[in-house]
Amino acid sequence: MALTLSERRSWVSQSEIRNMTIECERAGGINLAQGLCDTEVPVDVRNGAHDAIEAGINVYTRYDGLSELREAIAAKHRRFYGMEADQEKEIVVTSGVTGAFYCACLALLNPGDEVIVFEPYYGYHLGTLTAVQARPVYVRTEPPDWGFTMEDLERAVTGKTRALIINTPANPSGKVFSREELTLLAEFCRKHDLFVFTDEIYEYFVYNGRRHIPPATLETMRERTITISGMSKTFSITGWRIGYCICDARWSQTIGYLNDLIYVCAPAPLQMGAARGLNGLEPDYYRRLAAMYQDKRDRLCQALDRAGFDPCIPAGAYYVLCDISRVPGATGKEKALHLLEKTGVAAVPGGAFYHDQTGENLARFCFAKEDPILDDACSRLERAGF
Repeated sequence: MALTLSERRSWVSQSEIRNMTIECERAGGINLAQGLCDTEVPVDVRNGAHDAIEAGINVYTRYDGLSELREAIAAKHRRFYGMEADQEKEIVVTSGVTGAFYCACLALLNPGDEVIVFEPYYGYHLGTLTAVQARPVYVRTEPPDWGFTMEDLERAVTGKTRALIINTPANPSGKVFSREELTLLAEFCRKHDLFVFTDEIYEYFVYNGRRHIPPATLETMRERTITISGMSKTFSITGWRIGYCICDARWSQTIGYLNDLIYVCAPAPLQMGAARGLNGLEPDYYRRLAAMYQDKRDRLCQALDRAGFDPCIPAGAYYVLCDISRVPGATGKEKALHLLEKTGVAAVPGGAFYHDQTGENLARFCFAKEDPILDDACSRLERAGF
């Protein structure tokens, strides 16, 4: 019998986000494709990790993470959202948000289960569902506010529907789900007895006075919600891989055991750095973070508009989806490559966020960049003009 890859090989491919990062490196351009978040790491976070290394906190942690970090996560959710979580039974520290989502899907979904995904979606959500042999079912949201209809949701439900994914604030659209929308979704999930996976990694990146509302804080949602977030974006530590999930104790232990099986643990000293940041940074840090990124958003959107594109102003997160139909190319990928060649600025083709051809005239730009780099990218886009 010939040596071959497993059938799973057909399930995975290099994400378009990382593909464009590679293309950008090859071209020596400015990477507004991947959400690398290369802004400064807070001093408290850096010092916390350094002190942990010097103190010898360099070995395996418990399957659900260090108690210091679980305690800090519980305190954070209590302080910001009035949400209670038992640090001993309901919190699992994971290898990033992607790790939390993968372990939760393995714990709660069976092959063939259907999961409702709002579109445009984040590609790693889709890839994870494929990896656990679940089936995504798409519900379209429409600009400018990326609204959805309950009729579309009801049409998406079948006897195999097991869960719903809510990404708020959303990548790539920047949608921030309102309390009214979440209330409708809570009733929908109760009616159909669905689990809810959330991705709240951009919880502090909300603009123009909006407020992030964790779905688990709504009535009837706590039991069925797997709250997933992390510190990668908030502290600019995307390479540290510190995420977590909060959920009912009936689900958390199995999620934790799977986390232990697949990842063992997130790096111990980096967990301590994240805990130091959560405990030591004042609320003003998060307000300043939102204000800083709102300014970055506005500068990029103005540049995109002047370049001849039509940006959809995001309410949250740090990405802008915009119309690049003026750029030459038969496909979204060809348009993105032409844009990179002409301007030296990399973006992600919109097809990475849709299951059909809808995104072929869209591109996603990331504004999580230091100001000189972002300003250079904006100037290049404006000078190109389409």
